[in-house]
Amino acid sequence: MKQFPLFLLALSLANADSLLVLSKGDLTLAIVDPSTLKVIAKMPSGPDPHEVIASADGKTAYISNYGGGAYNTITVVDLVAQKTTGPIDLGALRGPHGLWFAGGKVWFTAEAAKVVGSINPATIKIDTVIGTGQGRTHMVWVTADAKRLVTSNVSAGTMTIIDQTTGGRGGIDWNETTVGVGPGAEGFDVAPGDKELWAANAGDGTISILDLAAKKVSATLQADVKSANRLKITPDGKLALVSMLNNADVAVFDVATRKLVKRIPVGHGAAGIEITPDGSRAFVACTPDSYVVTIDLKSLTNTGKFDAGKNPDGMAWVRK
Repeated sequence: MKQFPLFLLALSLANADSLLVLSKGDLTLAIVDPSTLKVIAKMPSGPDPHEVIASADGKTAYISNYGGGAYNTITVVDLVAQKTTGPIDLGALRGPHGLWFAGGKVWFTAEAAKVVGSINPATIKIDTVIGTGQGRTHMVWVTADAKRLVTSNVSAGTMTIIDQTTGGRGGIDWNETTVGVGPGAEGFDVAPGDKELWAANAGDGTISILDLAAKKVSATLQADVKSANRLKITPDGKLALVSMLNNADVAVFDVATRKLVKRIPVGHGAAGIEITPDGSRAFVACTPDSYVVTIDLKSLTNTGKFDAGKNPDGMAWVRK
């Protein structure tokens, strides 16, 4: 049988959307074809990989090497060449975890240092460091223009809203507002329009809803999502999905009514969630079961699973 030339295969993959999946057990980053759910390639991820983000052009991936605060690197992967190119040394900024790509920069949290910062991909240099003063600054979300940042602070039970202003060194300054939410606040997402934020509180199983204009909690849902790890809102803003580390289900909420719609069985616990841009499917990393579940978001059913490595966690979508 005539084999498909490898250089044509690489060219085809380089021009296709794909799913990135981290394996904490294998210390790898997998590139997955979302149509076939087959692993295309695996690259070294660096130690204790937790979160991954892709650049806007889909050519580069950045992986946080967390280590509970022990490590201080972000691993860089060339997605076109399918090759790990090396770590970015963060120096004293230990415990990198949450990642976002906005304004042409890689934004990251450093949990042990209680900061959020940014890296210029062109220079591979840190060009912004903003302290939160909050325990376990963990996940981060950034507006497209990079003028507003939001972090979750797990042990503090708070969210920090950071807005860019004029003044200060270089003509740029940052104003911070800390909002109390619930114990163990970790996974969160912002609904389309950037006006409302949902934060899952692992400690008491509630969900805090924040009015981002008023910078305050507008509602608290008794959601029964203890051990919540991630929360993701669908691209149309209609549904919010919550994964839980110690629960067999993914909880689905109606964003408008703020009511539970369904609990979807997935395994023995779940972490990372990634939703396709068209809102048709969700991928859920079932860390203890070492597989990734696919959920049909129209029928809200578990439609299968695939293997992308031992103990999967962080995921990201690559647009080409």
